[in-house]
Amino acid sequence: MKLSHRVEDGARLASLLWEFGPGWRAISSAMVGGGIGPVEWVLNAQVIGGYSRMDPVDHILGMAPPGPGVGMLTAASVERFTRAADGGAEATATVGLRVPTWAAAPEGVADPELAPMYLPGTINIVVAVPVAMSDAALVNAVMTVTEAKAQALLEAGLPCTGTASDAVCVAVRDDGPEELFGGPRSTWGARVARAVHDAVRRGAHDWVNRDRSTTSSQVIAESSM
Repeated sequence: MKLSHRVEDGARLASLLWEFGPGWRAISSAMVGGGIGPVEWVLNAQVIGGYSRMDPVDHILGMAPPGPGVGMLTAASVERFTRAADGGAEATATVGLRVPTWAAAPEGVADPELAPMYLPGTINIVVAVPVAMSDAALVNAVMTVTEAKAQALLEAGLPCTGTASDAVCVAVRDDGPEELFGGPRSTWGARVARAVHDAVRRGAHDWVNRDRSTTSSQVIAESSM
């Protein structure tokens, strides 16, 4: 994993780049490389708050190396990433919680995430697992990542399941015997869960400690639901 910086839109912005090379595949919700397929790199790039470019795919590919990969964007501070590992599973999270939200919100209630006055926060999670997984296990692993993220946020004192723009990528080896399960009580799913939980929990605590005045009003509003 490599951390780099660039100047864009008058701001110094950070990016994280994983270069796996051949022999890996991934499942991701990112707009570049989303779905299940081969992956040689993963890019998590910071953009300015209020990002409004209409060509985000071209923007990501302009920063990425050649070959198949996964690219995601975030307004969170990428250089303040958190990492955790458990039994060979590695998780990295960039955590921005300016507008924490519940996944199931009441119908017809305005979502503050969409209001121009707010700068969206995002939790992007990249997980690397040194074994092969079946397609079903990959889907299960994404569920596990999401459950561990929500657990970490609640334990950090944030009444939310994430933000409206979170993204995830789980990269695994493309060869070798396939793991059939990725749930939180499977061997590798449990390791993924613990790594993600640790990384997100520390990232959430870091966010609250740095931006308590910004998030406190949101936390109060969400806790009254």
